[in-house]
Amino acid sequence: ELIDSVLDVVRKEAESCDCLQGFQITHSLGGGTGSGMGTLLISKIREEYPDRIMCTYSVCPSPKVSDTVVEPYNATLSVHQLVENADEVMCLDNEALYDICFRTLKLTTPTYGDLNHLVCAAMSGITTCLRFPGQLNSDLRKLAVNLIPFPRLHFFMIGFAPLTSRGSQQYRALTVPELTQQQFDAKNMMCAADPRHGRYLTAACMFRGRMSTKEVDEQMLNVQNKNSSYFVEWIPNNIKASVCDIPPKGLKMSTTFIGNSTAIQEMFKRVSEQFTAMFRRKAFLHWYTGEGMDEMESRRPS
Repeated sequence: ELIDSVLDVVRKEAESCDCLQGFQITHSLGGGTGSGMGTLLISKIREEYPDRIMCTYSVCPSPKVSDTVVEPYNATLSVHQLVENADEVMCLDNEALYDICFRTLKLTTPTYGDLNHLVCAAMSGITTCLRFPGQLNSDLRKLAVNLIPFPRLHFFMIGFAPLTSRGSQQYRALTVPELTQQQFDAKNMMCAADPRHGRYLTAACMFRGRMSTKEVDEQMLNVQNKNSSYFVEWIPNNIKASVCDIPPKGLKMSTTFIGNSTAIQEMFKRVSEQFTAMFRRKAFLHWYTGEGMDEMESRRPS
């Protein structure tokens, strides 16, 4: 019932744009609204604006913390939609975000505000080149071109640097090598998958602040040469770097990382195992069949 009024708002916004690049949607895959309404909205926008980039920030179910019983169902059904209708999916995960808050930011009781702040930092880094001038610009479309070797493999892990605790902030020098090292660190990923368990197909790094592009390029080469076993050999030079002159408020320089790694399958495997365990017993299926879904439809995504 809501979808028409939402689409009206989207249409109005889109009409007031000069050069519409694409859409960004933030939703969670575990709950009903984010997964059901979210993916419906994505497919409707896709019908109406087929040539625009669709970028989603999807909060996937975490390994240990579960909000609702039917998370695996919702996630499986919505991932099926995201594979078909989204161009770029940034996978987030509350547990990974909590970990970053505990371990790196040394917060004893992180709130949702802190988690959102982390996601915002990464989101702002991804779109920064659209909003500010820079030496090496990138936009959502360029990202898609550089990050997606095969159309269906568009599920990314994202990270942000520098992340330091409040106390040690002033003692830490921000340099390009330092940022590069931190952004490739597994502890920095906002998704519960360990990039060391897979290999990067492609990666993109968006640096912000005053720095030389030469140094950035050198660091990117350096990372690839030192950790060549973590990058697939059939895509040469698979790290894209972009540099934007204006750093975020309160920092001299920062960087946002997007990685297309095979390790993301850990997350899908986890959801799929939970899905199978519940589906085998036909647990809670009546909620879905009652809404008019047939059982075959829910079998298909797996």
